[in-house]
Amino acid sequence: MLEVSALDAWYGRAQILYGVSLAVGAGECVALVGRNGAGKSTTMKSIMGLIARRAGRVVFRGRDISTLAPHRICRLGLGWVPEDRRIFTDLTVRENLAVARQPPRDGAPTWSEAQLYALFPNLGAMPDRPGGRMSGGEQQMLTVARTLMGNPYLVLLDEPSEGVAPLIVEEMARMIVALKKAGVSILLSEQNLHFARLVSDRAVVLEKGEVKFDGAMDALMSNDALLRTHLSV
Repeated sequence: MLEVSALDAWYGRAQILYGVSLAVGAGECVALVGRNGAGKSTTMKSIMGLIARRAGRVVFRGRDISTLAPHRICRLGLGWVPEDRRIFTDLTVRENLAVARQPPRDGAPTWSEAQLYALFPNLGAMPDRPGGRMSGGEQQMLTVARTLMGNPYLVLLDEPSEGVAPLIVEEMARMIVALKKAGVSILLSEQNLHFARLVSDRAVVLEKGEVKFDGAMDALMSNDALLRTHLSV
């Protein structure tokens, strides 16, 4: 579904990513884990074409998207849920979802407003509430639901559990499992290792912009030396 090869990225003159390579299969959740500042969000932004200076190759569903603009990447069925949510605060839940609607895609789940309310009951209880009057966790749910309105093949989820209540974290975990069952692939950026372990099939560990581990989640969790060295566990 997604193959990233030798990805480098810079902010100005500062290089942040050094030869990052990873892959996500169909219906798979891969966790991108590492300390704060390891390069997780930069990796996602680079995949989406949002970093001006980058090098390497990104292939999505067999197509090289390395040089495409972000809006063209999105139209191909690659969804991104940013860490800072970016909902339309003056629009209602229903209006936020309507703005993001895209046509059905062959081979990808098609999401309706009713299906998303079933997936996120909290949103179903407040379809006419403005985004600015929602809690942080509710806004996080809305951001994910809005992305799903684009009927993506793969979703990049950037720190979905950060700064939200434990009950919302549980909802997010349930949501990711449901997305996998529906056939959606997920690349998850996450500092909460417990959360990542619950929902992910494989893990990629980043440290200072370099990949230090790429393998099964169970293999990562059983490697005490790797956890201590790169994840401070």
